[in-house]
Amino acid sequence: MTERTLISQLSERADGPVTVQGWVDKVRDQKKVQFVVLRDESGALQLVNPRSEDREEISTTISGLAQGTMLTVSGELKHDERVKLGGLEVKIAELKVESEAIAETPIADDSSIDKRLDWRFLDLRTPRNNLMFRVQTTFAHAMRCYWIENSFVEIFTPKLMASASETKAELFKVDYFEQTAYLAQSPQFFKQMAQSAGFGRVFEIGPVFRADPSFTSRHATEFTGVDAEMSWIDSHEDVMKMQEELLVAGLTAVKEAHGEEIKELFDVDVVVPSLPFPRIPLLEAREIVEARGHKIERGDLDLDPEGERQIAAHVKEQYGHEFVFLTDYPASIRPFYHMRHEDDASLTKSYDLIWNGVEISTGAQREHRVDVIEEQAREKGMDVEELGFYLDFFRYGAPPHGGFGMGLARMLMLMLHQPNLREVTFLFRGPNRLTP
Repeated sequence: MTERTLISQLSERADGPVTVQGWVDKVRDQKKVQFVVLRDESGALQLVNPRSEDREEISTTISGLAQGTMLTVSGELKHDERVKLGGLEVKIAELKVESEAIAETPIADDSSIDKRLDWRFLDLRTPRNNLMFRVQTTFAHAMRCYWIENSFVEIFTPKLMASASETKAELFKVDYFEQTAYLAQSPQFFKQMAQSAGFGRVFEIGPVFRADPSFTSRHATEFTGVDAEMSWIDSHEDVMKMQEELLVAGLTAVKEAHGEEIKELFDVDVVVPSLPFPRIPLLEAREIVEARGHKIERGDLDLDPEGERQIAAHVKEQYGHEFVFLTDYPASIRPFYHMRHEDDASLTKSYDLIWNGVEISTGAQREHRVDVIEEQAREKGMDVEELGFYLDFFRYGAPPHGGFGMGLARMLMLMLHQPNLREVTFLFRGPNRLTP
């Protein structure tokens, strides 16, 4: 294998021979000297080739290079403060074209997001887009570290199911031998099974599927879910405490590793929030929103998107905070398995988490008493017989437990102040996009 040095590592090396590999970003073909900006996954570097008779072959090759052409280059590294690009350059000794690129690229900086998604592998070559996925890696790794340090077990639940994991709506059907299977809407039931299995605390980062025909900036038909569940809790307050600590750990890691780059490329300051996050009961939040002049037109008691933005603005003004937990949702708009308050059965021990005006997560204490689960399912008009495998989880003893689910891309979108999920998803899937 070629002894390759990443461009980001060159500043630490002494002047001397080096081999770099990457793709052509720009070529300046001058009469006496040629410059090539080479880019790899870690940064950009200036290559220099003084024109002379004994270097004619290299000079001719450089003159024909198109943007995107993949190169292996060996030469002499030299540190020089006069070089604007990183204060160093490599004088080319050998240049090998590994793969030629077509001269005219199909996308430009001003291409629409749909056009760029058609050519996503080219769109992702930019430093800005590269950074998004390094940020995602750091964020996900920091969350995993938090969970593992706090005795959580990572699980990988199946995505092919015999029945709905949440509701019969928004399901993708799949032919499965002689029967029909469904793509999992969430790992919810299996996270709860792990509680009855005695795992205590579990988490999963994995794919989620929703047959939702929405074309909004924050919905996708396939996304990466971030889920956690834990046993022996007293209320949903324990789940909120765990989630806010998790997010602080993730944002701290991102700020330390990428804060300066994010400021440079996105003009965004990564804010590590203070603990605890503000908490406001949903019905009180509705009153605050309407007092701010926004009338909520929904038929249920939930907030609409503008209501989420308004309550976020209120929290920012009153507490200087980007996050707010909206708590105690009415049972009428929550799943049958959410636990209800002992003193008011119309309310659940649940919450939504709002970040920068957008809902990113739903969490709750789950009901663990099988007779209560059955009763609440019947109230929702559900057939208890169809829930047989799920109810079995609770017939042999289940601890009080709770957890949450949230979307990774939506968090990245809000963290980097991007306009939609399409920008921050490696390969987006929506109602009208199944390629590339």
